[in-house]
Amino acid sequence: MSSLNPAQSQAVKHVHTPLLVLAGAGSGKTLAITHKLAHLVRSLYYTPESIYAVTFTNKAAREMKERAGKLMGEEAVRLNVSTFHTFGLNFIRQEYKALQLKRSFTLLDEDDSMAMLREAGNLGQLDKQVLFALRHEISNWKNALLTPEQAMAIAKDKDQQLAATAYAAYERTQRACHALDFDDLILLPAACLRDNLDIREKWQDKVRYLLIDEYQDTNGAQYELMKFLAGTRAAFTVVGDDDQSIYAWRGANPENLNILQQDFPKLQVIKLEQNYRSFGRILKCANTLIANNPHLFEKSLWSQKTYGEPLRVLSCKNDEDEAERVVNEIMMRKMRFNLNWKQFAILFRGNHQARLFEKALIEKRIPYKLSGGQSFFAKAEIKDVLAYFRLLVNEDDDAAFLRIVNVPRRDIGAVTIEKLGAYAQRRHGSLLPSSLELGIESELNGRSLTAVRQFAELIRRYAEQARKGDALEAVNELLKAIGYEGWLYEQASSPKVAQSRWQNVQDLVSWLGNHINHPQDPCDFEEAVNRLLLRDMLERSAEEDRNADEVQMLTLHAAKGLEYPHVYMVGMEEELLPHHVSIEEGNIEEERRLAYVGITRAQETLVFSLCKTRKRYGELVHCEPSRFLTELPVDDLQWDDQRNQSEEQKAQVREDRLAALKALLDD
Repeated sequence: MSSLNPAQSQAVKHVHTPLLVLAGAGSGKTLAITHKLAHLVRSLYYTPESIYAVTFTNKAAREMKERAGKLMGEEAVRLNVSTFHTFGLNFIRQEYKALQLKRSFTLLDEDDSMAMLREAGNLGQLDKQVLFALRHEISNWKNALLTPEQAMAIAKDKDQQLAATAYAAYERTQRACHALDFDDLILLPAACLRDNLDIREKWQDKVRYLLIDEYQDTNGAQYELMKFLAGTRAAFTVVGDDDQSIYAWRGANPENLNILQQDFPKLQVIKLEQNYRSFGRILKCANTLIANNPHLFEKSLWSQKTYGEPLRVLSCKNDEDEAERVVNEIMMRKMRFNLNWKQFAILFRGNHQARLFEKALIEKRIPYKLSGGQSFFAKAEIKDVLAYFRLLVNEDDDAAFLRIVNVPRRDIGAVTIEKLGAYAQRRHGSLLPSSLELGIESELNGRSLTAVRQFAELIRRYAEQARKGDALEAVNELLKAIGYEGWLYEQASSPKVAQSRWQNVQDLVSWLGNHINHPQDPCDFEEAVNRLLLRDMLERSAEEDRNADEVQMLTLHAAKGLEYPHVYMVGMEEELLPHHVSIEEGNIEEERRLAYVGITRAQETLVFSLCKTRKRYGELVHCEPSRFLTELPVDDLQWDDQRNQSEEQKAQVREDRLAALKALLDD
């Protein structure tokens, strides 16, 4: 406990009533959470298996468990630390019978979910953006624990009625295929706990203490799941910060802080306000900005660090000038103070802003990392092979069947698939089993019938081998039997590209083997596939070298939870931050929280930039400074407008740039 401040220590020791820890940015919340895990086991003698800690990302869950391990040793391995969705997956695997699912259910990724919605709802004629809007509406209903019937009852217009009708068809197809989407991993456990008293009492007995991290990001279904797990004992701690609630667009509801107080009247609140990250001036600006938002709980960040230099504002002629000046600033500071590139971050509201900064960095030969590129699991070859895996563990997975039935080519065309689909629908069955029924001969014949049956038999043969024998051997033999490597070389623009894609496939198979043969947590083929699918949905990226010396470029949303010594927040203009959609919808408060998140990423220096003109959709538009700049304390900002600089100031800038360039050449 000696490493904790008084508020952190109080949060760790408080267990007799439900607790909300209001943890400001950089206030050491993970330290408090991991010490509380150790305190519950070492001082209060909870068994590690009875403690459940839930957060939102695999990275956060890993960090929590690693840090708990340093405090608790081997006992930490037995703690239940996971993401919300991993908890939901484990719950479903244990309660699949009560949920009327087969044990070998399938997880749908976003593309498969969209394809199933289009097919189930007969929505092939709809534009992709309209279909995406329907899928988003269905997701919102699921996050609110609404059934299709309830959604139809509250539908306000024809668009919502169409979405509710599509929701009903989509759910029927999901059930028939024993397929779950990302939202179901929360919806099904929450609904099961709500509706099944025996299962609710069983899980409340299992979960003796519950910790929820990033509570402000919970949606309606996640809150209900937490409430049913906590029960009347209400042995829980939730940790969150309403000032960092920036995910309303994906269902997060900061009002859950208010609802929590209503549902649990004995709730205590402890505030973590000491910031260990940023210099004092940065925190003063962050506090001043966020004070413009209404608050259920008031708090103010403070620090024992130095006050720091003024926050600078670069006023640039246009977006190209902005990119040039920011990159020059980074280069000069790096050389002058002998810093590493990875100590710098460029934060922006939207990914489209990155292009000119990339161009400027490339021209200066500065290494950089742009977060948000194509993930490993989004690559076509990975999605293909994962679809084979899915079909091996669940022959009712129609989405997987449709993706790979003609990959590599088997001369199974659209007409054949349409006839097979019509037959399967009449039989209330799925595509692969229907391919092997005698009745299919009334729809298909000749080469098309032979091709479809050969594919179905191939899948069943290797599925049987994977279940009863060596699953990895079965997978490798299947890839060899279908000639996937050769097909990649046929399709690729060059042998080098094909080789890279085949290496990706081999990496995927290797990961599968790592899950099956994990020394501490081995599993069967079926569960290993589901773990890979969940990893895809949660991370959407391959493992990265976190120690690479590169300038970091990422959106403000992606920057949450991270910190950098020197931060550049670019595009500080009306209609960029705050975004024009938020202005139209009157949702300025969340945009202000997003700016607050950006400011509190900075440890030592913070520079804003804005343009007088900017190209948007091919047109040159005049820009106004962001209202958030006017809300910052005037005395703590230093505006650098090139037009208003004296000749001496301009000469000093030129001298600094020349020195930086010389240092770069020497380096």
